[in-house]
Amino acid sequence: MKITLNVPDDIAKDLGAETGDLSRLALESMALEGYRSRHVSEEQVRRMLSFESRFEVHAFLKVHNVFLDYSMQDLEDDLAKAIRFS
Repeated sequence: MKITLNVPDDIAKDLGAETGDLSRLALESMALEGYRSRHVSEEQVRRMLSFESRFEVHAFLKVHNVFLDYSMQDLEDDLAKAIRFS
């Protein structure tokens, strides 16, 4: 889906000063807010931002001070898998 945003030129200039790519900035902001609000999963963030691995998602979230949604059950599942495959 394509989304068009109308942003005043002076604000667009200020927003794009660092990256120069407002489309990417908007997409990243949407992915971050979607993840924070639990409307978008880690896998969906990965796909939205064309990351190769979940570790890239983790690094992206960390840079933006967004905590990984990782429960005690997730930890127990990961430990069980690690034990099973070791």
